[in-house]
Amino acid sequence: MDEGTNIVMVNPVGQVLLHQRDDKPTISFPGHWCLPGGYLEPGERPHECIRREIEEEMGVVLDPAAVRPLCSRRRSYGVEHTFWTAIDLDLSEVVLTEGQGLRWFTRQEAAARRLGYEDNAILAEFFGLRDRGAL
Repeated sequence: MDEGTNIVMVNPVGQVLLHQRDDKPTISFPGHWCLPGGYLEPGERPHECIRREIEEEMGVVLDPAAVRPLCSRRRSYGVEHTFWTAIDLDLSEVVLTEGQGLRWFTRQEAAARRLGYEDNAILAEFFGLRDRGAL
């Protein structure tokens, strides 16, 4: 079974960062917006994986102490370890090595779009926890 990670990155005004996947028919959810992330390499821990993926795909080095666990769930595509972090990131300074683009979305904009994987459910859970003061 596949095992991967993703991350909810939230800027100071409460927007979440979404990544537009490449538009290749050979990948899952081509062209869809989704949370940034990727699959674990052999022997890698989820917390290491998400930081590596973000550095490889965006050139952004995340502070390990600022990357917090949100949930780990069995999803339709495998096991997903989801993290979250608060970050003030200027997207004009990010050089993507994978995907078509990055964009900050409001909660409402993200909810109104059919995201890749099960990312709509993940964001609903994140915002629900945040609304209750659990994050």
